[in-house]
Amino acid sequence: MFPGKSLKALIGAWGRFDGDNGWSKASHVAMSMMLALFPFCIFVLSLAGQFSTDLDVNSVIEFVYGSWPEEIAEPITREVRAVLAQSGAGTTAYGALLAVFFASNGVDAVRVVVTDAYHDKDPRPVWRQRLLCVAFVLAGAFLIAIVGAVAIGLPLYFDSLEGAPAHWMAGLLAGEPAHLLLSMLLLLLALYACHVWLPGTGHSARQVLPGVVLTMVLWVAAGEVFSYYFQNFSSYSVTYAGLAGVMAALVFLYVMAAIFVFCAEFNGQLHALAMREAGQAG
Repeated sequence: MFPGKSLKALIGAWGRFDGDNGWSKASHVAMSMMLALFPFCIFVLSLAGQFSTDLDVNSVIEFVYGSWPEEIAEPITREVRAVLAQSGAGTTAYGALLAVFFASNGVDAVRVVVTDAYHDKDPRPVWRQRLLCVAFVLAGAFLIAIVGAVAIGLPLYFDSLEGAPAHWMAGLLAGEPAHLLLSMLLLLLALYACHVWLPGTGHSARQVLPGVVLTMVLWVAAGEVFSYYFQNFSSYSVTYAGLAGVMAALVFLYVMAAIFVFCAEFNGQLHALAMREAGQAG
């Protein structure tokens, strides 16, 4: 019964995605995220530097972008390092505060998509919607900064201890698999928060988890496909010259945004089917 219901929801989600401006919504989310991404990452890295003055910025950058395909992340991380090297963490933190409002535009684009996917109407006034989006940006920045600082600091702490178990633990925590797993968990938490707290109407974990899990699965698959494509077939450097890195990141974000919109519609279709069944049963 459940597989049939899921298949029906997938078909309905695709129909709604394709027929209700899903591609345009994905473009809006991708462009908003592209504009918000750079200042947000500078803000996060600056905050991480405030938690530990001895923190290696390169290690934090690798942690933040651990789940991105290397070909997409490299141009962005290169520019992030350049900005941090020129201005310093403290100065950058103050400058990045001015970008929080613009970063919240990306969150607001997600809020509109999720609210529409669940067929909800947001009853909150505009100022509350904007305040929620700003709170999301700040909370996300602090969470990533703290977790990143801890993830980098814990291996150093264990490495300073005596004994083989401590050194083994340090090697395990400092390894790429541990950082990738932690990045994925943070991403899963962010997706869950977007589905639960951003829409105008609250939804339970049971209602939102199918779309959240599907989003993660498709994002991982899309990341692998992108990596393979850029390693073997990409011609962005020929077509866009110096803009190749920017265009690659934008196309990547567009695909990720399209997956997010589709999976939100999938949750909306599951919710609609459940409501219909409940109405027939009543």
